[in-house]
Amino acid sequence: MRLYFRLVILVVLLSFTIACDKNLGTPLEGDSRWIGKWKLTEAYISAGGPQYWVDVENGEEFEFFEDGTFSSDRFDTCSEGRFIIQSNELSLKYDCDEIDRKFKNADGFITYTIEFENDYFILTPSSGPICIEGCSYKYKKP
Repeated sequence: MRLYFRLVILVVLLSFTIACDKNLGTPLEGDSRWIGKWKLTEAYISAGGPQYWVDVENGEEFEFFEDGTFSSDRFDTCSEGRFIIQSNELSLKYDCDEIDRKFKNADGFITYTIEFENDYFILTPSSGPICIEGCSYKYKKP
């Protein structure tokens, strides 16, 4: 009976350990090229036909820091959070609850597939409202 009781307690403790919030791990997988300020400069859109790039004036900005935090002016009500980049996916976890749930995945992250080029990167939404024809956003260092 004692062995059974100990086993039950062990299983319960392991369940609590595993059920915690998504672990952000190492933010950059050893890649520091993301660190710094980035500004939205172009959007890849479609009005029902072929997609094309359009310039964005006064685009939103992100700043990524080495400690895995970021700041952004995308949302008026919340501007800071934590990030991780793994397997060509950017996951953002804002430090407030005011962000509409429609933008987040089931774990509370806003996610994008990310494609890094020489002096810019492209984000394509992978959580929240997804563009039917597809949409992507190009960010460059200001």
